[in-house]
Amino acid sequence: MSDKIIVPAGETAPESQIGATLEALASTIAARRDAGEESYTHRLLAGEADEPLKKVMEEAGEVALAAKDLEQLLGGVEAHRKNPHVPDSRVENMVRRADAAADHLRYEAADVVYHLLVVLERYHIDLDELAAELNARMTDSERPEGAVRIVDEHLNRGK
Repeated sequence: MSDKIIVPAGETAPESQIGATLEALASTIAARRDAGEESYTHRLLAGEADEPLKKVMEEAGEVALAAKDLEQLLGGVEAHRKNPHVPDSRVENMVRRADAAADHLRYEAADVVYHLLVVLERYHIDLDELAAELNARMTDSERPEGAVRIVDEHLNRGK
């Protein structure tokens, strides 16, 4: 487990952190169908189709930019570590900046996942269908035993 995350005292971690989190988030998003206009998620689900689609595109772009920033910082850290003339304090500062950039990338990635789940909910595609699609992209040896699959007639590769 990353040193950036914890399980709160007195709580038990679920078997799959990402599975439990995605299921809870998808359930929350689905419940927002019945919320009022004050709910951002409700507005994305019930409003113009372009709104959540634009958000997925925007957030995906932000992920790409955040990843490029992090890549550049990591390259600088490596270059500075190899240079004996660069003071340790400068390297440490770059490491802190790279760590903050990784935090920003994670934040933007969460935005993409949230908005993608909103789009899937809007079009009534549940997490099991998404899982089945992802499972279809793995070989038999990579796929978890008992994993759901897409029915052949609904298996579309790139339309």
